[in-house]
Formats: sequence, structure tokens, C-alpha cells
Amino acid sequence: MLDLLQDKPMHPDLLYQIALTMIPSIGPVQARILLEHLEPAAIFRSEKVLLEKIDGIGSFRAGQISGFRDFPLAEKECSFVERYGITPLFIGAAGYPRRLMNCNDAPPLLYYKGSANLDQERIIAVIGTRSSTVYGKQVTENLISGLRAQGIMVVSGLAFGIDSIAHRCSIKHGLATVGVLGHGLDQVYPPENKSLAKDMLENGGGLLTEFMSNTRPDRYNFPLRNRIVAGLSDAVIVCETHSRGGSLITAELANGYNREVFAFPGRVNDPGSTGCNRLIRQNKAVLLESATALLELMNWESRDTESKGMEGKTADLEKNEQQLFDILKNRETCSLDELYRETSLETSLVAGAILGLELKNLLLSLPGKLYRLNHG
Repeated sequence: MLDLLQDKPMHPDLLYQIALTMIPSIGPVQARILLEHLEPAAIFRSEKVLLEKIDGIGSFRAGQISGFRDFPLAEKECSFVERYGITPLFIGAAGYPRRLMNCNDAPPLLYYKGSANLDQERIIAVIGTRSSTVYGKQVTENLISGLRAQGIMVVSGLAFGIDSIAHRCSIKHGLATVGVLGHGLDQVYPPENKSLAKDMLENGGGLLTEFMSNTRPDRYNFPLRNRIVAGLSDAVIVCETHSRGGSLITAELANGYNREVFAFPGRVNDPGSTGCNRLIRQNKAVLLESATALLELMNWESRDTESKGMEGKTADLEKNEQQLFDILKNRETCSLDELYRETSLETSLVAGAILGLELKNLLLSLPGKLYRLNHG
């Protein structure tokens, strides 16, 4: 895995951000509570008496924070991140996936390698059994093939079976695909998927995890991984799963996050589809038949239709507005800094052009000073 990575400078606050994830008895929920009151460095510099007064922390957890002594291991992880060009994404900071921000148990820190935009406008999770059948492979391939012109990003877990099929088919059809891992970025599990992971990185995708390097792919890590798969996505599609498959956990999590959940039905006597059939029967997933049905149910119009619908709105753009529009029309999102850099316009002129596009209902402002065209 290490040969897939390259050098990159380290974030100055990363040591304390990593250390926060290492404190015993401080999980994602408690970390978020702490961060509502204190910056990461201040958490470790605060007296126990102050920490234990924070609702949801208490005396025991405050003692765990005050007694934390594993900074050398956190420093080692900082060096790993720096050496191998991994992007740390800290909750609340620029770059952290906005969809995950709405999940109460979102990881405080993610490790990311790749170029895919984790805030892409349309993201789906495609999941299923590791022991896929010909039917499962067929419905997965047909789904992704039918989405190839829609600019949709595909998230999955880089496991055997449906996950691997989804990643490979996404690459084949030019869709960015991101694998969420149940271990650190120093390895790929299963190891047979190392070449697939490399292909994903080389084709505009990425690898994402909340786990530090040298974290083994233990089985209890994968339900944690599954919540990221669900939280990153607008919709979760279960292509094929047994009655006790891990995909059912992801579907339950997605429902809890108010994500759309879909499942392909299978034959009533087919063990490989019992999980999908149960989700549909219990109204925990909408029956799905095709990519076209998904686009209709999600109200995702064709990109061609969107472009034609915008043509009549751009005839009266000012010169600076047109410049911004031309930059944004080829991107999912663009940051304010990127607009400044690529237009070379003065700050006031960029702000005026943004306002003009917003007033014409052509531009949407997103969290983190990001902008995208309004295709609606």
C-alpha cells in the first residue's frame, strides 16, 4: 500500500487531532461535545476540574484526558501522514465531508488519499454480499452502467463481492469511486484488492478511513466503517445480501441518518437475496429495478437536460459573471480561494460576480465557502 502514497506537508494541529481520537472512553460523540467547548490542543491543556464540568464528559472521562500520555504514538502517526501524502480531514474544518457533519457519531478525524470530491453533488453507496452471485453481479453492473453519464460518485467498502464489482464497474464507466476502509491506510484488505485500490486512485477516486496506520482489519471495525459509507451518501443501494449480511447494518444506519435506501429484489427462494427482500418487506428499503428508476426516485435529472435548461439563463451575464460561470460549469464545486486564483480578479469583483449569479438563481453557496451551479 505504501507505494501508492507520496510526500505532503503536515497540518500544524494534527498532533492534537490524532491524540483526541486515541483517548480511551472518548468516542466520536464525546469528542464532538469537547470540540463544542475547546480546540483540540486546549482539550489536553485544560485542568481535569474544568473538563469534568462539561455535560457528557464527567469525572472518569476527564481523568482519561488528563492522564493521556500517548503523544509519541500520535507523533508517529503525524509522520506517517506527512510522509505518505495523506490528507487529514478534521470535523468542522474545510474539506471534511458535509454529509457526515450531519451524523451525530461522525468520526472526528478522517484520513484520506485520493482526488475525488467527497462533497460531490450526487453520491451513492453501492453495497452487498461478499459472496455475490451472477445475478448480484449483473444488477450491480447494470446499475452503474446506467449512471455513467450522470456525474455520480460511487462509495463502497472495497470488500470482495458486490463492493469490488461496484468499484471496478465505476472505473470502467468513468465514475469516481471511493473505498471506505476498516483499517489504516498502510494496507489494503483484502490484499487481493491492492491493484483495484491503485486503479481507483489513478482514476480520480480515493481511499478513506478513520483508523490510524497499523490498525488491523478486525471484524468489529467494519460496522464502524459502514456508518461512514452510509453517512457519505445521498442514497444507499443494496444489490444483493444474505439475511445476516453486513449490508443490513449499513442500511439500518442509512435509515437512521435519513438517507434514501434502495434494494434490488431477488427470488423468494434465493438465500443470497433474503436480506434485500426483507428490507423491502419491512419498508426499510424501496424496491429498485434499474438505474433509470433510481434517477427518477431521487429526482436526479440527466446532465444533458440540466445543461439545456441553463442555456436560456446565461444570455445576459456580465463579463465577470460569465468568467465565474465558465469555471464552475466544469466542476462539481469550487472554493472561494480557487475562484480568486483562477479569475485573477480583485476580491470585490469576485464577490460582485458571485452575488450577480446568485440573484440570477444560477449559483448555490455551500458550507465551507464552496460554490456550485444551480442545476435545479
